Amino acid sequence: MTRRRIGPTNLNEARILVVEDEPMLAYALEESLREAGFQIAGVAGRLGPALEMIERGDCDGAILDVNLAGVGSGPVASALVAQSIPFIVVSGYSREQQQEAFAGARFIQKPCRLDDLVKAVSDLFTESRS
Repeated sequence: MTRRRIGPTNLNEARILVVEDEPMLAYALEESLREAGFQIAGVAGRLGPALEMIERGDCDGAILDVNLAGVGSGPVASALVAQSIPFIVVSGYSREQQQEAFAGARFIQKPCRLDDLVKAVSDLFTESRS
């Protein structure tokens, strides 16, 4: 069942889920997003915890790594799409190497700059209001 999401009324209310299996990168993303004024809904390095947070409605947007410790994160992308939660795909793989579940999502190639990711997260919410 697809639910229509209503986003936060301002960016400081946006709860972002970070789905990344590399602890140092996950921490850096979390800190960068906090510094930019976002709330962190959670950090998940595996499918199960990420899917649980999405099902509970804990996030308004997400940053999603394509590969979580050798497991594709397509189920997480599908859950985000089903809940109409915008997300950014971050991967060392090219867009052509990605699963269909990631089609249509904004893509950022690793390695990337943290400030580019923060701007992309901001754009998730400003573009949906345009």
